[in-house]
Amino acid sequence: MNKTTRSPWAWIPSLYFAEGLPYVFVMTVSVIMYKRMEISNTDIALYTSWLYLPWVIKPFWSPLVDILRTKRFWIVGMQLLTGGALAGVAFTLPLNNFFQYSLAFLWLMAFSSATHDIAADGFYMLGLSNRDQAFFVGIRNTFYRLAMLAGQGPLVILAGHFEEISEKTSTAWSITFFIFAGLFAAFFLYHFIFLPVPASDKKRTNQSVAEILHNFGETFRSFFVKEGIGVALLFLLFFRFGEAQLSKLASPFLLDDLAEGGLALSTSEIGFIYGTAGIIALTIGGILGGIVVSRHGLKRWLWPMIIAMNFPNVAYVVLAATQSQNLFVITSAVIWEQLGYGFGFTAYMLYMIQLADGEHKTAHYALCTGFMALGMMLPGMLSGWIEDQVGYLNFFIWVMFCTVPGFAIAPFLKIDPEFGLKQ
Repeated sequence: MNKTTRSPWAWIPSLYFAEGLPYVFVMTVSVIMYKRMEISNTDIALYTSWLYLPWVIKPFWSPLVDILRTKRFWIVGMQLLTGGALAGVAFTLPLNNFFQYSLAFLWLMAFSSATHDIAADGFYMLGLSNRDQAFFVGIRNTFYRLAMLAGQGPLVILAGHFEEISEKTSTAWSITFFIFAGLFAAFFLYHFIFLPVPASDKKRTNQSVAEILHNFGETFRSFFVKEGIGVALLFLLFFRFGEAQLSKLASPFLLDDLAEGGLALSTSEIGFIYGTAGIIALTIGGILGGIVVSRHGLKRWLWPMIIAMNFPNVAYVVLAATQSQNLFVITSAVIWEQLGYGFGFTAYMLYMIQLADGEHKTAHYALCTGFMALGMMLPGMLSGWIEDQVGYLNFFIWVMFCTVPGFAIAPFLKIDPEFGLKQ
């Protein structure tokens, strides 16, 4: 029997681990998989960036998640659907038209994952006080990053092992995605049994269609009349303008041959360097960010976090210029960049929480993350084509120029000096 309340430690770690996995499958693991299956950088960047679309448009159905059924219902239902989509990818990879078919299942996974995000983030805000939200933001980010670690690290390394012992790359990745599907079957069962039932997580099925439509419109209206919303949206769109392009081409760069300007790493090596060491650094950066903001507030740490987010991207300029084959040098560069990314991204997360605060916080937070996804999708779509035109070195130099908008917009943000502080 589910209890009305449980300790946040009993559900936040598993919930955000489950939230992080589909995202990393769709956005990162798929890039590595398609690169290993000899899809071009232009096609990889274009079509996998389109997979951001469900996260971009999820605000259009977030009010329905907020109104119909409970957040708990949506969480467990979408975990089950995600597991089915993962199995679908696994079944289609050995086929001749694997690219089209696997993309279709990745689209299904993306839509179910985006819906899961709406419900999970709403569940987080309904179940915790403002103080606990600030405290647990580091914890939830940690387990979200651990999901990225599991998806990009051990399981990618495992895929590399399967590549070594299998005659076909497609077979290796098919087995890997079946393992992913099994993980989500386990998540579904755990949360179906153990996820709490907060009193505030109520069904609202007694509303008429007219009332639902009215609430839908009011949710959007109340968001776009917030004070300073124009500057806020520019910040959400451009804070990661450079990182959006770098993250899409980082794995292809590490995997590509030396003659193509890459570093010629194996699947297992990238699983360790980028997917394990890099994600550990990303996680540590996120934890440090949560700690310093809880002590001094977001306003004080905003600029150091913006610098940390953007300046370490220069590591990829150095790697592309030298094409170093020293694994220690490559790993150190990736760690430095990911540590800064994790630290800086804390500011972005907390700013969205502050912006979403209010009567419709679940749907408003979904709107924030929709604009965040749009800020990743549009630059990412063109990144592969840009790299194909100018090469990796000039591409990473271009990425550095793309960090300027974030610095230009930040002075105009309105941040509560007390936000994020421990009370």
